[in-house]
Amino acid sequence: MYNSDYSLAAGLGAGLIIIWLITFVICIFMIASWWKIFKKANQPGWAAIIPIYNIIVMLQVAELPLWYIILYIIPIANIIIPFVVNINIAKKFGKTAGFGILMTLIPIIGVPMLGFGSNEYKKN
Repeated sequence: MYNSDYSLAAGLGAGLIIIWLITFVICIFMIASWWKIFKKANQPGWAAIIPIYNIIVMLQVAELPLWYIILYIIPIANIIIPFVVNINIAKKFGKTAGFGILMTLIPIIGVPMLGFGSNEYKKN
């Protein structure tokens, strides 16, 4: 029984390491995707890795007022505002509102499609 306790702990530890590695790879992939989106919109790509500033850049790409950042800290509004921002970003790249909803609900699919796709940014 003593050996099985070590086996269980080793298995859990290995499982946690695998989960951490997968999460790390997904995070790097998402950062690269937003970096590409920002670069296409003539914004600094490195903004994708700076908290809060990346939201400011998203608002600039979506051509929304900067005071919208306050909506991210207001309950209920903070559920709706990512949809508004992503729909506007999608439209700036010639995509539909449905694509913006995809970017919000399933970002692992929508954001890389926009970042690594051939769509060009259309500023008003």
